[in-house]
Amino acid sequence: DEELKMMCDICHEGGLVLGPYLKPMSHLVHTEYLLAGRTDRDVRAVLRDSMFAATVTGSPVENACRLIARYEPQGRGYYASIGALIGHDDDGLPMADAPIFIRTADVDLEGHLKVTAGATLVRDSDPAYETQETWAKASGILSAFGLVEAAPVPSNAPGTLDPDAYTRDDEVLIALGSRNQRLSQFWLTDQSGAAPEATLQGKRVVVVDGEDDFVNMLGHVFGVLGLTTDVVRHDHYAQWADEGHALDDYDLVVVGPGPGDPRDTDDAKIAVIGGVVQDLLAREQPFLAVCLGHQVLSRTIGLDLVFKDIVFQGTQSRLPVLGRQETVGFYNTFVARVPDAGLPDGVTVERDEATGDIHLVAGPHYRGVQFHAESVLTQNGFGILRDLVLDLIG
Repeated sequence: DEELKMMCDICHEGGLVLGPYLKPMSHLVHTEYLLAGRTDRDVRAVLRDSMFAATVTGSPVENACRLIARYEPQGRGYYASIGALIGHDDDGLPMADAPIFIRTADVDLEGHLKVTAGATLVRDSDPAYETQETWAKASGILSAFGLVEAAPVPSNAPGTLDPDAYTRDDEVLIALGSRNQRLSQFWLTDQSGAAPEATLQGKRVVVVDGEDDFVNMLGHVFGVLGLTTDVVRHDHYAQWADEGHALDDYDLVVVGPGPGDPRDTDDAKIAVIGGVVQDLLAREQPFLAVCLGHQVLSRTIGLDLVFKDIVFQGTQSRLPVLGRQETVGFYNTFVARVPDAGLPDGVTVERDEATGDIHLVAGPHYRGVQFHAESVLTQNGFGILRDLVLDLIG
């Protein structure tokens, strides 16, 4: 998802996911996906706009960098920076080859050597395994310097092993391919030239960005549907309005996702998003609220907001959505629930019957979704977004 956010910003036709593949290294084997897309941006702009890898910062990237600055005042040195070769390929087209510095030794003028390694932590990470992975990553370059012994061969391993053999093993290839059955087919296929939705073509959408580049993926999906999308950040909203723009210039408003506590009305971002929601409700203008926007909408119409018992960070769940069972992707810490007094008049919800967590709220002229229909984790995300938009302005 994090890389697709970047691709949908950089590439005018979005990004195509290729894979998964196996990438053998000296001390471990990675699984990987490749992303492909077309852009007319200068390669230097592509380089700038794709820094840094979410796997070494956390996500959303902007907020993660803010937290890194707060908790890591010494910085990370060269770790996770880039070395870029910029020039032209054999056909004379601009190119950039820019690996990340993650298997790198930093040797200072006094001869001290420093090797940094990290692991990607998610909700269900095992600390012991993640620590073991950092040692495996660091040992590759340390053994090259002769500072540690090469990793021992497991006792049950064959005497000789060609790492590339994994990439030709039928069972491995079947296992890899099965991963894609859980993902959105929309992002696994080329969307260029897709026919727009006839009743939506030419209509305009504005997305109020709560500081999460998921808005780029939303914009791409809307573009495939035939909609024209503008994005305004929450911290630019007042200036945008002062310049003569208005929400009612658009057929649909999307109150977007982002990090933050939706209950903190003293926070500047939550205040802006809350003001937008109140304005849309008062004028009965069609709008779709996503994740943080959904939470602020839920609070505004009188639903309870609570911390989730287990935080969702890239988690798939199978739930009823628009009257059918769907597999959808979640990234959220807070969740809405029905208050003791019951639902407000004119409001319906869909929720997890086991937990009471609301994942969809519907009113006369609005819809709110806690999950990310635009995520690669939502199998039928394109269909869900199409149906939501058609319900509102089709």
